[in-house]
Amino acid sequence: METAGRTPVRDAALRRRSRSKVDDRAPSRDELLELVAAAATVADHSGLVPWRIIEIRGDARETVGRAIAVAGGAEGDAADKLAGKPLRAPLLLAVVLSPRESRKVPEWEQESVASGVAHLLSLLLDEAGWGVMWRTGIWTRADAVAQAHELLPGEKLLGWLYVGGAFGDEKPRKPFDASRVVSSL
Repeated sequence: METAGRTPVRDAALRRRSRSKVDDRAPSRDELLELVAAAATVADHSGLVPWRIIEIRGDARETVGRAIAVAGGAEGDAADKLAGKPLRAPLLLAVVLSPRESRKVPEWEQESVASGVAHLLSLLLDEAGWGVMWRTGIWTRADAVAQAHELLPGEKLLGWLYVGGAFGDEKPRKPFDASRVVSSL
């Protein structure tokens, strides 16, 4: 077994970039479903599937934008600026924590599973040639934003994957010094 050499998964992880600017292309629903099915393979203690994805396209992005503006307490031009954020990509994927009742798996662990799905899905979308950026912020837990997403009681929004057509040259990723974060006992 190769431990530190080049593998397709390692190469994909090293290639991944957050793309703040994308064009108006987006994956089809069928392509999205295939990628979500692959992301669902993330480690999930007891197989609870404590997450769901909300696909947001077209005018639904404006609904989310208005909710963000309300949550931000903005008025006038500032409200318009906040409301326009979801229009930066043709597809938003809201990542939702849907905790399940479990005596074995605490909610924090279930939120980790949902976060893992989001990250793996962003990696899969990037590998498929789409531009992706995971956006979060203070509005993810605001009541107006939860209502706009029609969240169920107990659900929490973790953020959105902004998805669109990738363009432009990729800047090389700076090497990461793993010795800064790996210690021994």
